[in-house]
Amino acid sequence: MAYDPRGDHGASGGHDGGGFVRARGRRPVTDYGSTLTHWMRNRQPRFKGAFKGEAERPSASYIVDMLPPLARVTNPADSVPTKHLHSSLNKIKHPVNVVRWTPEGRRLLTASSSGEFTLWNGTGFNFETIMQAHDVAIRALAYSHSDDWLISADHDGIIKYWQPNFNNVQVIQGHTDPIRDLAFSPNDSKFVTASDDSSLKIFDFAGGVAESTLQGHGWDAKSCDWHPTKGLIVSGSKDHLVKLWDPRTQRCLTTLHGHKNTITKTSFERVMGWCLATSARDQTARIFDIRMMRDICLLRGHEKDISTLAWHPIHSNLLSTGGNEGSLFHYLLDEPNTPAGQAISTAVYESPDPLTAPAQSIYPTHKIPFAHDYAIWSLDWHPLGHILASGSNDRITRFWSRGRPGETDIFQDKYHIGEVAAEAQGTWDRRGGRRQRQEEEEQELEDEMEGLVDQKMPLKQPAPTFPGLPGLSLPANGVPPPPPQIPGVSAATAPVAAPPLPFPIPGAAGAPPPPLPGGLDPSNPAHFAKIAEMMQKAGLPPPPPPNMLPPGLIPPPNFAVPPGFPPPPAFAQGGVDMQASDSNGGRRRAPLPSQEESLRMEQKKGNYTRVR
Repeated sequence: MAYDPRGDHGASGGHDGGGFVRARGRRPVTDYGSTLTHWMRNRQPRFKGAFKGEAERPSASYIVDMLPPLARVTNPADSVPTKHLHSSLNKIKHPVNVVRWTPEGRRLLTASSSGEFTLWNGTGFNFETIMQAHDVAIRALAYSHSDDWLISADHDGIIKYWQPNFNNVQVIQGHTDPIRDLAFSPNDSKFVTASDDSSLKIFDFAGGVAESTLQGHGWDAKSCDWHPTKGLIVSGSKDHLVKLWDPRTQRCLTTLHGHKNTITKTSFERVMGWCLATSARDQTARIFDIRMMRDICLLRGHEKDISTLAWHPIHSNLLSTGGNEGSLFHYLLDEPNTPAGQAISTAVYESPDPLTAPAQSIYPTHKIPFAHDYAIWSLDWHPLGHILASGSNDRITRFWSRGRPGETDIFQDKYHIGEVAAEAQGTWDRRGGRRQRQEEEEQELEDEMEGLVDQKMPLKQPAPTFPGLPGLSLPANGVPPPPPQIPGVSAATAPVAAPPLPFPIPGAAGAPPPPLPGGLDPSNPAHFAKIAEMMQKAGLPPPPPPNMLPPGLIPPPNFAVPPGFPPPPAFAQGGVDMQASDSNGGRRRAPLPSQEESLRMEQKKGNYTRVR
C-alpha cells in the first residue's frame, strides 16, 4: 500500500516572491496492486508452505513485502484494521445509514438519510458522483451474488432495482412501514425484507411481487439475512428474539433467546457458513453455531449498545462491531483476550457437555474507542479484506486498514486515545487538524464540482414572475411575450398584430369605463370610512387606505394606468417605500393604517369597553 501524506508544501518560486505558497499535497492512495502482484509472483501450493518470498518484519523497509489477506488466511491478526486512512464527507452533510463496496471493489457506495447515493473512489477515497436515489432516508442496500443487480429500500417501504451503472429499472411498494434490512437468496431469484410492521416478506426478484410473508415476531423486525448457500433465513426483532425460518414452508424453525434487548444486526458468516452473529442493545454480541442451534461465544467489551457488525470476507474468525457511541472493536473468536482479574472461560467445543456449557466470553483484540463521534450505523469490508469502511451518524464515512510495517504511532492518534490526550502527547495538532479538515472539505468540494452530473435532475430555469407574488407569471404592461422561435423556421420581418379579444376590456381602446356599483358618483367619491362600512356589512375584508395598494401587491415595471383611475403610490426599489423624507433632510416613517374601525368592531362585540 502506497501512502503520500498531504499538507503544506512550498511551491517552486514561493520564496522568491517573499512569501510561502500553500500547495495541496497529493491525495493519499491505498493501492493493493503491488501487494497482489508480489504475492502472485512468489506464491506456491499451500502444502508446500503457500509462500516463498521474504517474510514481513516490523520495519519500514519491509513495506514492499506486504501481502494481501488472501495470502495469509491462517493469520487473521495481520488483517485487523488499526489505522485510520481517510475521512470522506459530502458538501451537504447527512447521516450515513448504509455503506456498501461495489462487487469489484473499485468504489464505495454510501446511502444517506436524505435519500442520496454517493460514490467514493476505493483507492484515493475521493468523491466521484452523487445522485438522488430515494425521496426519503435509505435504510438498506444489497448487491446480488451475480454482481448484476442492486436493490435499495427506504423509510417509506419502497424498493428500487438498480443496474451496476445506477440505472433505475423497477420501483415496487414492498411495505407500508420502513424497511430495515434486506438480503438476496443464494441464486438471486428471491430476496427477503424486514420491516417495522413486524413481518418479513419474500419477493420474487424477476416479477417484483411478494410470494410469502413470515409472521411471528411481536414487534418491529430490525434485521434479516439469507444464508449464503442454504435455504435458511434469520431475523432479529425489537422483541429481543432471533428467529430462523424455512423460506419454502414459511415456518419458524427455532427461536434463539440469547439477548435481552432489541436486536440490531444479524449476519451469517460467509466463508465456512456455520456461524451466525447477532448484536443487540444489551451491549453484547453473540455467535451462534447453527449446527447446535445455540450460542458458543459472547462478545463483551462494549460500554454502550452495539449498533452493527460485519464479518471479514477472508478470515472466518475475525469480526468487527460498531458501538452506539462511535467505538469500533475487532474480535478474534479463537483468542479470548481475557483481561486481568477476569476468570478465563472454556470454549464450548472443549467442554465435556457442549449442549449445556456456557458460552465462552471473548474480549476485543483491538479497540478504537473514538472512531466516530456518534453511532456507527454500517460496516462493510472490501472484497479483498484489506479495508474496512464505516458510516456513522456524525455524517462521515471513514476508511480503516492495517498499519504498515514499522508504524507504531498509529495507536496514539486521536481515534485511539482521544483528541485531548493525542494533543497532549503531540500526535495530533488541533490547529493542524482544522487546517487538514478544511483542505479535505475544499478538495471534496472541487471533486464534487468536477464529478458526474445526475442527468435525471435538470437545472431549473427561473421563469419571469410577478413581483411580490412568487410563482405567478404575468406579462409586463399587459402585453403577452413573443412566442419562442422554432428551429428551421424564419422569423417574420414585420411585427404581427395580436388578434382582437372576443370581448371589450372596460376602460381600454376607447371602451367606456365600467359603471360604479351602488350608484356612486365618480365626481363626488364617497368617504373611505363609508366604503369600509359598506364592505364590512357585505362580509368583505376592508379595503386598503387611500393611495396604498394591498399588502404584497407590487405593479410590474412600466405599468400603464388605464384612463379614469388614480395613479398608484410611489415605490422604492424592491418594494413599498415605507419611509419618506421630511423637510429637515431626515427620514420619518410613513403613517400606519388607522385602527379605529377595528376598535369599534371589537367594542360592538363587548370588548375593550372599559377605560384604563
